[in-house]
Amino acid sequence: MQDVLVTGGAGYIGSHAVRELDRAGYRPITVDNLSEGHREAVTAGELEVGDLADEDFLTFVFEKYDCAAVMHFASRCYVGESVENPQRYYEENVGNALTLLRVMLRKRVTRFILSSTCATYGQPLEVPISEGHPQDPVNPYGESKFFIERILRQYDRAYGIRFVSLRYFNAAGASLDARIGEAHDPETHLIPRILAVAGGSAGNLKVYGDDYPTEDGTCIRDYIHVVDLAAAHVFGLKWLERDGKSEFFNLGTGCGYSVLQMVKMAEEVTGKSVSFEVRPRREGDPPELIADPSKALDLLGWKARHSDLRTILETSWRWETTRRY
Repeated sequence: MQDVLVTGGAGYIGSHAVRELDRAGYRPITVDNLSEGHREAVTAGELEVGDLADEDFLTFVFEKYDCAAVMHFASRCYVGESVENPQRYYEENVGNALTLLRVMLRKRVTRFILSSTCATYGQPLEVPISEGHPQDPVNPYGESKFFIERILRQYDRAYGIRFVSLRYFNAAGASLDARIGEAHDPETHLIPRILAVAGGSAGNLKVYGDDYPTEDGTCIRDYIHVVDLAAAHVFGLKWLERDGKSEFFNLGTGCGYSVLQMVKMAEEVTGKSVSFEVRPRREGDPPELIADPSKALDLLGWKARHSDLRTILETSWRWETTRRY
């Protein structure tokens, strides 16, 4: 059984990846400082509590376990916060990635799977967005992930670290058994905010803009189930194990849903009404973000299997009504 180091494995997407690694026969070794992650979310393997900025701690972990690869989820990931405090994003996202890579080089670990983002593309010039779309991030969060991708390219050429960078579109949903799910504080993602209104723990949903050039005037996004996202990381690991070259992959469905479509489906799933109020547009929000996921299908053999809108909302609702942390 191979050990795989999972940074941020107590977080939303990382905890689902831990489960997928376990199902695939690996032993996940979670590294998390639990500042935003949850101990209860780590349902397989081992948990080592510590910070990626602590090189001595990371060295200890690599010496304790025989890790064949690293899946790197740990990062700051709030766009608004990154604009207000870019220093934190560059120091934690880029700086901690460099520390992690430095220890990997010293321990001769050469397989790296990066949790990246469609935010590296910036404002879309065309939709759907392929991996060949120009990268021009419009906020420090997207810029920090773009920097890490550029660093990985250079570390591949210079040191032989092969990598898979997975550019997510909108992660959503919860585990199919409702054991783990989304638990952020504050919660900024659309679906949990919709369900909080449906469940009575929040007032009106704030809809930012209803005058976009879309069918109902609200933004359209490509939502991908977190279980599908997690599975893609195992596909990426197996790609590297087959001596696949370093690659970048979009993770999405190729389909988009508007904010008001999400609200309507949530009302059907929950049987409850979701009141909302329209606010002005947020600066930088494009009308439409949809992935072209064909490269992941062609090279990895991966495709989204649980990402229809109803499944996303049903699993999210089960999690919200039975959540354990």
